[in-house]
Amino acid sequence: MFLYDKEVVRQDMEELVSRDFVPYDLLRDKTVLVTGATGMLAYYFTMALMHLNLTRDYNIRVLALVRNQKKAEAKFAGFLQDSRFEIIAQDVCAPISCEGNIDYIFHAAGACSPYFIKHDPTGIISANTTGTVNVLELAREKKVTNIIYPSTREIYGKVEGVDFIKETDMGIFDPLEARSCYPESKRIAETILRSYNVQYGVPFTVLRIAHSYGPGMIIESDGRVMSDFISDAVNSRDIILKSEGLALRAFCYVTDAVAAIFLAMLKGECCQAYNLANETEPTPIRDVAQMLVGLFPERNIKVVFDIADNTGAYCNYARVGLDTKKLEALGWQPQVKLRDGLRRTVVSFD
Repeated sequence: MFLYDKEVVRQDMEELVSRDFVPYDLLRDKTVLVTGATGMLAYYFTMALMHLNLTRDYNIRVLALVRNQKKAEAKFAGFLQDSRFEIIAQDVCAPISCEGNIDYIFHAAGACSPYFIKHDPTGIISANTTGTVNVLELAREKKVTNIIYPSTREIYGKVEGVDFIKETDMGIFDPLEARSCYPESKRIAETILRSYNVQYGVPFTVLRIAHSYGPGMIIESDGRVMSDFISDAVNSRDIILKSEGLALRAFCYVTDAVAAIFLAMLKGECCQAYNLANETEPTPIRDVAQMLVGLFPERNIKVVFDIADNTGAYCNYARVGLDTKKLEALGWQPQVKLRDGLRRTVVSFD
């Protein structure tokens, strides 16, 4: 599906590129490589680059590296005839070569959903380690201006004694837990980035991201709470909670997340990490579910509690937020309220 044709997505694009705290002018006549370009954040990032070309004539050369050519051609269908857009079909775990200069790289290749954590943990590790080395070798060759790397809040592990985690806080987690394939490999990816900077001077900026959502997200067989809820709403199914739904989550809409990615790439400090989360609306997941039901009464769905069978329950752990002051100091603020973001997301699948 070519989401750029959707009215709600086109409005997102215009809102995104109109945020005056992002110095988009620095992208004029530049070349940007996006790995994992069909993933939600990378997809919106890539569409925003093309929107700058189509509406402001920025003349950005956009290289979209993907594993699945057919899937990419469907998702980028309207850009395929544009000479400024190119698909590079290959696994990021293979050496990367491309002609011409590259100014910026958004390295987003790699799965992160519970489904892939369960079914392909070694693939997650490979993309975050071997894939990152391959991207850095290319960056070293091309002498890029900056690499932006989307990491995760999970690299902090279990941090105790604080209400909000700063970029300098580090907790613990068990490397033998099954899901540790994801945060451990993200953590080593950050170390690989720093090592290439120390040894070869390759610049980078890291964003540690929590709970982003929006059009383009995977909603089938994903396993994350927001994906499950959106899937139910899109398919007019009752939302079934396997717990009381009291666990708090703070969700960041995709345009707010991508604005932060552009800002960190263009204005962020080299070799630094920035927390990225919308901490303005921490909400119990039961209220998120009820909000979706209320937004779409014509779908005739309801929230159902099935607590007796707690298989796969959403946990009620004590929430620790992310301190985003460092990112806010660059000028970023989240702008999309949860209710509006939920509405946009569901509508994008219609």
